[in-house]
Amino acid sequence: MPKFPPISQCNLETKPYKTIAADLDGTLLISNSSFPYFMLVAIEAGSLLRGFILLLSLPFIIISYLFISESLAIKTMIFISFRGLKLREIELAARAVLPRFYAADVRQESFEMFDKCVGKKVVVTANPVIMVEPFIKDYLGGDKVLGTSIEVDPKTRRATGFVTGDGVLVSGMKRKAILAEFGDDLPDVGLGDRTSDHDFMALCKEGYMVHRDKDAKPVPQDRLKSRIIFHDGRLVQRPDPLNAIITYIWLPFGFILSLIRVYFNLPLPERIVQYTYPLMGINLVVRGTPPPAPSPGTPGNLYVCNHRTALDPIEIAVALGRKPACVTYSVSKLSRFISPIPAVALTRDRAADAAMIKELLKKGDLVVCPEGTTCREPFLLRFSALFAELSDRIVPVAVNCRQNMFHGTTVRGVKFWDPYFFFMNPRPTYEVTFLDKLPTEMTCQEGGKTPIEVANHVQKVLAGVLGFECTQLTRKDKYM
Repeated sequence: MPKFPPISQCNLETKPYKTIAADLDGTLLISNSSFPYFMLVAIEAGSLLRGFILLLSLPFIIISYLFISESLAIKTMIFISFRGLKLREIELAARAVLPRFYAADVRQESFEMFDKCVGKKVVVTANPVIMVEPFIKDYLGGDKVLGTSIEVDPKTRRATGFVTGDGVLVSGMKRKAILAEFGDDLPDVGLGDRTSDHDFMALCKEGYMVHRDKDAKPVPQDRLKSRIIFHDGRLVQRPDPLNAIITYIWLPFGFILSLIRVYFNLPLPERIVQYTYPLMGINLVVRGTPPPAPSPGTPGNLYVCNHRTALDPIEIAVALGRKPACVTYSVSKLSRFISPIPAVALTRDRAADAAMIKELLKKGDLVVCPEGTTCREPFLLRFSALFAELSDRIVPVAVNCRQNMFHGTTVRGVKFWDPYFFFMNPRPTYEVTFLDKLPTEMTCQEGGKTPIEVANHVQKVLAGVLGFECTQLTRKDKYM
C-alpha cells in the first residue's frame, strides 16, 4: 500500500491543481465521525425517540466500525436514521438543518486546497448522497458527490433503511466510483484521512493525507460559498455522543421546568415576573430607559423590535412592567388565547392591518416586529414600512436571546411548542435594549420622511446596537 505525505507538505502556489477527489469526514471536515449528522437526521427528520434509539445503538456501531467493518457501522446508522422517513423530510433536513453544523466543522487547510482547484471538484464519501449533497454543492462549491445511495419505496416515497447499488461507498467501492466518474482522465489530487481512502487516492496523480489534529482550525464561515442565514432544527449544539447523552438526560427535567416557568409566570403581573424570572433560572437583561406609559387620552408608543422568537413582545412587556398589545402573523388561536398580553392576528391585508394597528395605538402601547419572521443568525431581515405610516411615537427596541440546548423557533415543526423549547434551556437569556424615541425629523408625519426611509433607519439603528448585519431578505426567502 503506497504511503502518502501529509497535506501540510502540499504547496498550492507551485502546484496548481485542476481536478480533485476528496473524502468528507476527517478530511474536508474536522470531525472524522458522521454519527452526529445521522443523529440530526434521526431527530429533526424523524423524532426524539428515533434519535434515542440511535444513541442506544452507539456501542454496537463503534464495535462494528473498529472490529467488523466500516460498512456495517454505516448501514446500521442509515437503517435507524432513515427507515420509514419520507424522502421529502430527509431532503428538508439536509438543506435546512445540517448545513449550519457542517459549516462550523469545515477544516481550513483541506478547504483551501479543495477551493483552489479550478476544474472538477468531487467529494467521495460513505455518507448517503441525499444527506451531504446540498451542503457540498451550495457551501463548498463541489461539482459532484459520490456517495451511498439509499433505497426508496417507489409507492410511498419513504426510505426503506437499506442501500442500493454497490452498497456503502468505502474502501474499494470508492476506487470503483472514481474510475466510473473520471474514466482515463483521473484526478490531479486526492485527499483522505484513513487507510480505507488509500484505494481511491492511489488512482490520483498525487495524494495527501489529512491527519487528525486537535488544533485543526475551522474555516471562517464567510469564506464558504454561501452564508448561513436561515436554518431550522431544535438542537443548538452538534449532537456528539456526550452532548446527545446530556440532552436526553436533561429532556424530562427540562420539559417539567418549562411547564413550571410558563404557567407559574403566566397569571402574574409583569412587574412581579421581573422578580420571579431569576428565581426560575431565566435571565432577563434590560438596558436603556423605556418611556413611561401613555397618559389617558393620548396614543400609545409603537415599540418596533427585531424578531428572534415568538416571546419577543412578552419579554418587552416584562421589561416594561406593563401589558402592551402586540400583533402577529403565524401564532395559533390557542397561543393567542393563553398569551399574557393582548395578541391580535394580522391578516396580510395592508389596509385592514393598518386600520387595526391604528385602533390598537389609540388604546395604548403596541409592539410590532416588522421583519415578519424570526432569524436566528446575526442578520436583520428587511423591515416592512407599514409601521412608519401609522405613528410618529416610534421607540426602537433591540432584542436578542441566548439558548444553549434548544432553539425556541421552528420552520417545519409545531410553532405552539416554540416557547416551551425556549424555556427548556437550563438558563435561557433574553436581552432587551430600549433606544431613544425617534426624533420628529426622522418620522413620516412630522419629519416628511418616506415610510421606507424610516423603516431602513430603524433597521440600521437596531443592527448597530446588536452588532448584526442588515439584509434585504424577507419572509419569502426563509420559506422558499
